[in-house]
Amino acid sequence: MGRLDGKVAVITGGAGLIGTTAAELFVSEGASVTLMDRDDDALREVARRIGSRVSVVAADVTRPADVGRGFDTTTAEHGGFDVLLLNAGVEGVVKPIPDYPLDAFRQVMDVNVVGVFLGLQLGMPVLQARGGGSVVISSSIAGLKGFAGAAAYVTSKHAVVGLMRVAALEGAAHGIRVNTVNPAPIEGRMIRSLEEGLAPGAPDQAREGLLGMIPFKRYGAASDVARLMLFLASDDGRYCTGGVYPVDGGMSAA
Repeated sequence: MGRLDGKVAVITGGAGLIGTTAAELFVSEGASVTLMDRDDDALREVARRIGSRVSVVAADVTRPADVGRGFDTTTAEHGGFDVLLLNAGVEGVVKPIPDYPLDAFRQVMDVNVVGVFLGLQLGMPVLQARGGGSVVISSSIAGLKGFAGAAAYVTSKHAVVGLMRVAALEGAAHGIRVNTVNPAPIEGRMIRSLEEGLAPGAPDQAREGLLGMIPFKRYGAASDVARLMLFLASDDGRYCTGGVYPVDGGMSAA
């Protein structure tokens, strides 16, 4: 018996590493999943690999019509959804604040904050009609700590913690739980990009510095994050709402 038997989940950023890993785990635990992402080809490849219980919707999370279409498609196919994983995000560039390009700052805020706001605004009524459910928002260790050069990313990941807390209070009366997961660096494309931004031409130097901040002395795996998401999405986390959940090898304690 799976922990998500009979449940329906929507995952934004579904073609990325964490979104894909969560989708695989959720399906293995009995869920049907709708993946949303801008990259239609990548979405279809993920669906082909995972199997028939995965649907895909090409969507830009900054566009209300796209988000609404994804939710409407899921509702038409399944009668609604029980789990909403708001996972889409971008890292932006690495620059000190006086040099940070305004257009890059706005792009990060648009995807990472407005995208989450729209997911909550349009998704919470669907969950309410379903009788409640779980929203899991991907924040970051950067939602708990500051990192020089990452003004947009750090700001955005702090902001979604605030959105989560408001949504948790508003959703409680309707049986809607809302939490964030806050990973430390996770092995994959995004941390490679940040390493290069932190130390252009010498990413290994940046990696050494970041690992020095993590008591476990290693980056996490996407599966570490997905397992925590599964706990919060399932009935195992039925009394958890308004929470900030690090999955960070001790980084937030250091």
